[in-house]
Amino acid sequence: MQDAKNLKEYRKEIRESLDNDFLRTAMDKFAVAYRGSRANAFKDMDEKALIREIADAKDAAAQRIDELFVQFKEEAEKRGAVVHLAKDAQEANEIIGRIAVEENCKTIVKSKSMTAEETLLNHHLEDDLNLKVVETDLGEWIIQMRHEGPSHMVMPAIHLSRHQVSDLFSDVTGQKQGDDVQALVKVARRELRQAFVDADMGISGGNFAIAETGSIGLVTNEGNARLVTTLPRVHVALMGLDKLTPKLHDALRVLKALPRNATGQAITSYVTWITGSNECAAAEDDRKKVHFVFLDNGRRALAKDPVFSQVHRCVRCGACANVCPVYRMVGGHKMGHIYIGAIGLILTYFYHGTEKAKNLVQNCINCGACKEICAGGIDLPGLIKDIQARILEEEGHPMYSSFLAKMMKNRKLFHKFLRIAKTAQKPVKGKDGFMRHLPMIFMPDHDFRALPTVAEVPFRDMWAKVQPAKVAAPKYKVGLFSGCVQDFVYPEQSVATVESMRNKDVNLEFPMDQSCCGLPLQMMGEVTAARDVAIQNMEAFEGTDCDYILTMCASCASHLKHNYMKMLGKDPQYATRVKEFADKVIDYSSFMNDVLGVEKEDFLDSAGDSVTYHAPCHLCRGLDVKAAPRELMAKAGLDYKESAEEEVCCGFGGTYSVKFPKISEQLLEKKINNAKESGAKILLTDCPGCVMQIRGGAKKQGADLEVKHIAEYMAARRK
Repeated sequence: MQDAKNLKEYRKEIRESLDNDFLRTAMDKFAVAYRGSRANAFKDMDEKALIREIADAKDAAAQRIDELFVQFKEEAEKRGAVVHLAKDAQEANEIIGRIAVEENCKTIVKSKSMTAEETLLNHHLEDDLNLKVVETDLGEWIIQMRHEGPSHMVMPAIHLSRHQVSDLFSDVTGQKQGDDVQALVKVARRELRQAFVDADMGISGGNFAIAETGSIGLVTNEGNARLVTTLPRVHVALMGLDKLTPKLHDALRVLKALPRNATGQAITSYVTWITGSNECAAAEDDRKKVHFVFLDNGRRALAKDPVFSQVHRCVRCGACANVCPVYRMVGGHKMGHIYIGAIGLILTYFYHGTEKAKNLVQNCINCGACKEICAGGIDLPGLIKDIQARILEEEGHPMYSSFLAKMMKNRKLFHKFLRIAKTAQKPVKGKDGFMRHLPMIFMPDHDFRALPTVAEVPFRDMWAKVQPAKVAAPKYKVGLFSGCVQDFVYPEQSVATVESMRNKDVNLEFPMDQSCCGLPLQMMGEVTAARDVAIQNMEAFEGTDCDYILTMCASCASHLKHNYMKMLGKDPQYATRVKEFADKVIDYSSFMNDVLGVEKEDFLDSAGDSVTYHAPCHLCRGLDVKAAPRELMAKAGLDYKESAEEEVCCGFGGTYSVKFPKISEQLLEKKINNAKESGAKILLTDCPGCVMQIRGGAKKQGADLEVKHIAEYMAARRK
């Protein structure tokens, strides 16, 4: 459970996780294995169509949440259950505690329930009522004895080694235990068996609450939940209102995705359906006492929120953590409060408040891996940034972000600052395009990569010389969007873009009123300034009469195409205009390969270099462009050598690498090592930010790896 009071404390906690060699190794192995298992589990299914169906059904259920509760209560109570509704965590705990007291229960067994973690139920039952509570899920039992929260929603003890578990079991049993995993599982079964027999009450969660029949559904990989719900004379199920669904069919649809997304299994080991009160020999009247406790705790309000209602699509599979590069580095105890991973960063704000969420929401690198894999199709990174913006409004904007916001929304001032930086950098400027050493304003933690210098001449000042002659009847009219990096830091990438289209019947324009795309502002939660910048850029291109707005930066392309629509698409003043703008935006590789249609004949006949590739997050996921850059490399005659985990983030994330340099450093090191292991000496990519990160890291390490934008090689290989 992460409880750092400020960002400085939070970064200190993160460093402790980064220094945990076992954690890092275990997370790496799981992340790599998971991707393959999941892909195999979904290989014969239309995954995207299934996710759309789940999202639509969950959205519809969320809008009927009160109606479905009334129906569930009526049907469940017809069948002998008692249904309760708790407005918040305290009331839910009090209801369950009261049931225990009234039924004279002394010993309780529990199966895994994130809702019970949310309410801190165990603390209430043990500390306030002096009841004995035993977690029966193996992972939950382990962390209960360690007095920890879960590190993963599905695998709560994933952060622990078998040696740590062996030592723990040795203490619990009073006998030295070995390290064999199966032997340790047998120890757990032996120790827990008596708890099942002795228990007066069993407490479970619930994956589904079927309104039509008043039934609940449980999805587990261990048999403990069935023992918890059948052996004791009292059964209490604690569930959020978001688990309500109209019919069994809705639950069965989710079951197609849940185990596949959670652990890469086609089906989970146990799916249990419980309807009403059944026979129970341990009860005085031979009937089990069944109570279903539903928790609101803000869920009703969430269901009505036009932006955040989609959170109720979550099926609690934990996949957003499985693919998160940050979670992979630091684990759940530093990537969540109680709920972990991307969904945890959002739920923490709504269920546990601003104070618990304000550090966590900053620890999203915005790579989009969670959104791509979410079984409910939730825009997780987008919602995280929305929450960050809300917290800034509540708590005030830091001085540095307020300063940057004011400067960036004034294009002339921003560009003047960059021109001044060119002169100011002279004392630390090297001859190789890098700073010789970091200025004193940077912390030592940022010394893991060499930083580039501002270019002597920005692209906008070169445009008059490099602009191609106009074509009388052009095939395409293209407006170039350079962004700030390819304008003022790497203008050679923009020049290469122009050169690579030579003699292709393209008319190019470069609107001088364009500025930074505004993504750094969005990453910091400065939504008003980001919107102002979006309007400026949209208006800059409206006078070009272009067919396409071409950007050589994947991050810019994704932001221009998707986030501009999000910011302006519902404003009547800009809705039509921004859609026309966004529809024209295209990335470099897609334009060259799919629109312009360059072929092998356009490139030199001689054999090209051996290259590997890094897929920028906002290209392969933000724009779903995967094939185009690789096809371009093949057409250009390059010897492409695939490196491991090409689509995993390089650790840049714009302002993220400034806030969390140690995480950025570790992701970068992994990226460079994978590139070197490919055997190629050259790495190509479609994003200047990735070039800056990987090139700077290679320089700092002294690695024999040249890093280039793909446009530079396309231009160099043109006939």
